[in-house]
Amino acid sequence: MTASPLLVRFDDGDRTMADLLGGKGANLAEMTRMGLPVPHGFTITTQACREYLAKGQVPAELAALVTSAMADLETATGQTFGAGDDPLLVSVRSGARFSMPGMMDTILNVGLTDSSVQALAARGGERFAWDCYRRLVQMYGRTMLGAEAAHLDAAVADACAGAGVADPTALSVGRLMDLVTHQRQVLKEQTGHDLPQDPHDQLRRSVEAVFESWNSPRARLYRAHEGIPEDLGTAVNVVQMVYGNTGPRSGSGVCFTRDPATGSPVPYGDYLQNAQGEDVVNGSRQTVPLAALEALEPTAFDQLMSHLAGLERHYRDLCDVEFTIEDGALWILQTRVGKRSPAAAFVIAADLARHEVITMDEALARVDGHQLESLLHDQFDDQDGLPWVAAGLPASPGASVGEAVFDSDSAVSAAAEGRAVVLVRAETSAEDLPGILASCAVVTARGGLASHAAVVARGFGRTCVTGVEGMAVDEAARQAHLPSGVVIHQGDVLSVDGTTGKLYAGPLPIRPSSVAAALADPSDEAPDAVVARLVGSVRQILAQADSRARLKVLANAETGPQAAQARRLGAQGIGLCRTEHMLLGSRRHLVERVIVGDDRPGALLEIERIAVDELTQILRAMDGLPVVVRLLDPPLHEFLPDCEDLAVQAALEASAGRVDPGLRARLETARRWHQVNPMLGLRGVRLLTVLPELVDVHVRALVAATHGLRADGFDPRPEIMVPLVADPAELAAARTRIRQHLEVPGASGATVPMPIGVMVELPRAALRAGELARLADFFSFGTNDLTQTTWGMSRDDAQTSFLSAYRSSGLLERDPFESIDEEGVGELVQLAIERGRHTKADIGLGVCGEHAGDPGSIHFFARAGVDYVSCSPPRVVIARLEAGRAEVLGGRATTDDTR
Repeated sequence: MTASPLLVRFDDGDRTMADLLGGKGANLAEMTRMGLPVPHGFTITTQACREYLAKGQVPAELAALVTSAMADLETATGQTFGAGDDPLLVSVRSGARFSMPGMMDTILNVGLTDSSVQALAARGGERFAWDCYRRLVQMYGRTMLGAEAAHLDAAVADACAGAGVADPTALSVGRLMDLVTHQRQVLKEQTGHDLPQDPHDQLRRSVEAVFESWNSPRARLYRAHEGIPEDLGTAVNVVQMVYGNTGPRSGSGVCFTRDPATGSPVPYGDYLQNAQGEDVVNGSRQTVPLAALEALEPTAFDQLMSHLAGLERHYRDLCDVEFTIEDGALWILQTRVGKRSPAAAFVIAADLARHEVITMDEALARVDGHQLESLLHDQFDDQDGLPWVAAGLPASPGASVGEAVFDSDSAVSAAAEGRAVVLVRAETSAEDLPGILASCAVVTARGGLASHAAVVARGFGRTCVTGVEGMAVDEAARQAHLPSGVVIHQGDVLSVDGTTGKLYAGPLPIRPSSVAAALADPSDEAPDAVVARLVGSVRQILAQADSRARLKVLANAETGPQAAQARRLGAQGIGLCRTEHMLLGSRRHLVERVIVGDDRPGALLEIERIAVDELTQILRAMDGLPVVVRLLDPPLHEFLPDCEDLAVQAALEASAGRVDPGLRARLETARRWHQVNPMLGLRGVRLLTVLPELVDVHVRALVAATHGLRADGFDPRPEIMVPLVADPAELAAARTRIRQHLEVPGASGATVPMPIGVMVELPRAALRAGELARLADFFSFGTNDLTQTTWGMSRDDAQTSFLSAYRSSGLLERDPFESIDEEGVGELVQLAIERGRHTKADIGLGVCGEHAGDPGSIHFFARAGVDYVSCSPPRVVIARLEAGRAEVLGGRATTDDTR
């Protein structure tokens, strides 16, 4: 049958149609083509959703298409929708192009009514039928009618308490019937409406509700965090119901073709007897490991293992699979490329490449710098012998310490105040997304490794422990009672180990990650086989990145140890050595002495001695590699005492009848050099006009260090960078003065050839790049100041005052200081590159701002054509990875649906 752009039957689709069918619908169609046991159904497309959202009503032709598709569904199943001796019921499920787990609505058992519930009982018994009915009332009431979930949940809790049972699966038929009556009364009181008794009316409203859920606050927040476009819309999948709640030989499960936390190649997941799928993911009941299914239903288990292997071969990746067993018969309800922890992402990609399932380029494309960054985070120090207060399932690896909070709003508020928090819940739902994002860790009393909390936390790189056995969470009292007898109150500090599943009361000491240690020192032994496999996988993929990268990765460093660390991590030189960092702390007084004129020659001599020593260490650590040394850049007031502090001291002296000439002289000097707007005042190249000696000493020191190392047989490769240049005349004057020192020969009689470049950090420098290129051997884009001066905002002030408000209100999509502003700052970078290379085709091009270590920005710089990026030493491996990915992906950063 020919597919419509508004509705496609499973038989007519395949996985290439994900843009139209959404990920879920495309995969259901693909599995149908593969011959897997998939229930019959059809997909209402994303195009239908977009038209509905644009016009506020379903497309006119959709009703007839749905009627026709439902008639075909009745024929295929031999059942009648919501009627007959064996009524056909359907699930109505969302399914966007990119996976958004739990963010949009799903309704099960649609079509069940007062008249058909008795007929359904003939299929699986009265208890089964009324259990399905109470689920429909609860889902429909919350989703379609807008009843508060708390009131509906309270009705269930009251029914269980009255019967003395732990959950509604243990309620008798009579109590289930009473519960349905109670829930429907709640609907009438809360919304003024009851559950419709026309099955087709239920279906129509359910489809519209799923469309509407695309714009729910939680869905919008998730898309903003994951970078998913707002205009895609969701598909709606209408699927024949199969039932996991007909008795002990039925059940539902969620599994993965391999471990999504570690990447171990063993199927992994949760199973729950006598349950529908929602029970597995919402954590309302304790699941059993997937392996337990082998003893419960061996035939279905063997079939499932076979299907999992086939799906991983077919999709060439980790697959996340939902299934139901109805009276021993297996049904596959969904598959998708599974979300995984950052550690698993590297292990799985490397393993599939080693087995030639995918290429090494594909393996490189399947991981990213954000995932690698999370692996470099600290871990808890050795916990052997330390008392832990509770243990659960290790749902998302990591180590986090924070204050316990018991609801999403508290987590958001505390995080806004700069406090690290651990979100503690009985179970999480989609409404908890803001709290999960705000927290460093999530802990739940219920739920398995495939629960909502586990899946979302893994996707966002949050530490997570689920299913803490025996933990009772009292949200109203804001406390949790642990089986050990410990009571956790709001504000108590918890240490959460997502790798072992253990919780500790109080803060634990933290150590660097094993991955970071192994990358920095290849001789460092991994603590166990799991970490060894991970480290080997990261190294394998980094090696591929290095082999593919055109963009070189350098580091920002000001000391010998920093430079040595950067080189161990794979840096190919130093792209920014800030000479002012050699004069901070206890050495600040030397600059003050130069400014004041108090023994200026002696102070300059000491500054030069310090610089020779520091630069020698850096050049030695980077022997044979380029080292770009930036001349003194910051405003001089940073080296002087604060005017107000000195004024207070002088006033106190005067009030005591004392006069300190030295104090007064320092105050007068500080006032004379005080600047209203120092970041745009006397600094950088402008110092040459006022205190050229401060610039000269660092050039002489660099020359001396280079001569000394050459005499010792080393191969130093220094370069000089002039900061804050706005006009070619400034660079010309600086170049003339610098070259005077470069022409001084060393002991061997040889001079030092040293490239002289310019730091492009002002819009005018970018606009005059053509003229600057005549004088410069290289450009290095200082994107921190270039962003400040292009946007006209102070980075420090903006980030603490209005930037967060701009982002939350939608005025800014992202912080321009975290990721390069491609349309503004990026255009200036591209313009400068174009004009610079037009003048000098071989001019060197680098980036040394914070953006040089940002994964998304690196892809932009690769497209723009720069030669290298220079970032802090800890981010070198991240930049190496992204430099390789930029070539594999053609310079485009993509939304990864597996994170």
